[in-house]
Amino acid sequence: MKKKFYILLATLFTLVLTIGIYYSGVDAQYESTPAKKNAQKEKDVKVETCYGCHDQIKELHTMGKHAKVNCSNCHKGLDAHLKGPGPDTRPVTDTSWEACGQCHKEQYNSFMQTAYHRPARDEKSQLTNRAPNPFWDKLMAGHGFTKEHNLTRSHPWMLVDHLIVDRSYGGRFQGKNGWEYLFETGKAWDILQDNYPDATDHKAFIPQSAAAANPVCLQCKSQDQILKWSYMGDPVTGAEWSRTSKVTELVKDLQHGLNCIYCHDSHAAKPRIVRDGLIDALTRPDGDTLWHKDPNRTGIKVIDMGVRGFTRKIALLDKYDTRLLCGQCHVEYNCNPGYDPKNPDTSKYSVTMADRRTNHFPYKDVFGLYDHYVNKVSFLDFKHGLTGGLLWKAQHPESEAYYNSKHAKAGAGCNDCHTPKVKDKKTGKVYTSHFAVTPKVQLKETCLKCHPKWTEEQAKYAIDSIKAHIRGKMRKAEFRLSVLIDKILEAKKAGVDAEIIKQAQDQHLKAHILWEFWTAENSDGFHNPQMAREALTKSVDEALKGIEILTNAMAPKPAAAATPAK
Repeated sequence: MKKKFYILLATLFTLVLTIGIYYSGVDAQYESTPAKKNAQKEKDVKVETCYGCHDQIKELHTMGKHAKVNCSNCHKGLDAHLKGPGPDTRPVTDTSWEACGQCHKEQYNSFMQTAYHRPARDEKSQLTNRAPNPFWDKLMAGHGFTKEHNLTRSHPWMLVDHLIVDRSYGGRFQGKNGWEYLFETGKAWDILQDNYPDATDHKAFIPQSAAAANPVCLQCKSQDQILKWSYMGDPVTGAEWSRTSKVTELVKDLQHGLNCIYCHDSHAAKPRIVRDGLIDALTRPDGDTLWHKDPNRTGIKVIDMGVRGFTRKIALLDKYDTRLLCGQCHVEYNCNPGYDPKNPDTSKYSVTMADRRTNHFPYKDVFGLYDHYVNKVSFLDFKHGLTGGLLWKAQHPESEAYYNSKHAKAGAGCNDCHTPKVKDKKTGKVYTSHFAVTPKVQLKETCLKCHPKWTEEQAKYAIDSIKAHIRGKMRKAEFRLSVLIDKILEAKKAGVDAEIIKQAQDQHLKAHILWEFWTAENSDGFHNPQMAREALTKSVDEALKGIEILTNAMAPKPAAAATPAK
């Protein structure tokens, strides 16, 4: 018996040691293997020759630190294009992380780090997470996010995690090596495989999954398609991909999550935004966004890059403003078909991917969203599976939540807490870490720089206390929303007038928006606790109004007073 025990103990020790070595090796592979230049170097070209056709590039390339960087660093096949310019000889543009990493090694190595402070595929609906069941599945009944809705993971896996999540492609794409995909880095299609390569339908392939992905939601996962996508994703001549493309075909053209080129203009070496929905919001004639109302807003310069025969825009920023840079993805936007609330027919989508409303950024805080979507844009995301009422689904509105917060007004940017300046331990070089992660992982470099009297333990305590307070308010809002849903079902069964039901459903929508914004916002309200508390308590109030409307409608009518005898 003792012998068996020692054999088992030795086996377990060996297994743990092996796993530890494997994990450590995976985590360190990008540190020990710096980005390398291609073995076969592209021949340099005379940049003035390229300027002859690419006048926008000339303006950008000559203004910044990349002025002496040759086109051959990021473009391949230049010789053939110079000899016979045209669509058939277009050079290949390198949109990989390594294209920038060959010069910006510290930024590259930090970007490729993995945060192990929480597991991958950790659903928000778990009991201890942001939107626990049973309320989550009830309040969001009918929406694909009930199939799988996870907490965030490190940036390099944005595309891979999107492709593999149960709600997006119905389980079609899986890791070539099973769960080892969690540790595999590199191109998406070196890690994943299509288990149904002959399928032409975008549908659910495995039980309890959904095929909810579409071309627009990919725009904040990768920009490998940047040169093939027209402004706003309009289906126009010359653009290979659009809002109406088959998403399962588009994804095969993508390899990298969160390219460097989202935030860094590769020609000008200046901060920029490329998300067309955000550029559209910032250039709306009515000037109704948080940015428009900011007297100290960062200036932008919109440039049409449409040299391929269709409009394609970028916007250079006057300075680094992470509210806009990070706000390309960490933002509320609509990226799916849905319903026009003015259309009484809810048997099918009345707003399809052909409509520009399926690529739309409000860029407003939580209090402006009901009016924006219902009265201005006339769009709602889904039909509730129990009540039949139309509801809104938030994306990840960190930028809007943070915009006018106490920290933002004090001058802190997203970078101060998530990608701070750090010093290389070997060289002493100070650089911007691109390891985007919660400040709780690097408190000395983040919180303690502004709060020097705190210890790391106190900083963590402050963060956790604020988040706990807001989570408590979320639970109260969820309870009242659940009661309102039950009351709507009860009223329908009791035959309450349709107009009264409609009033209650409108209250449901108002309360839902004020709550669900914070389940999608990835800080548990820490980015703006004052706004979070106000919105969530107001959600309770709006739900109570709906409950009162239906309670009064179903209350027994008082008996008519008897006529007094004469």
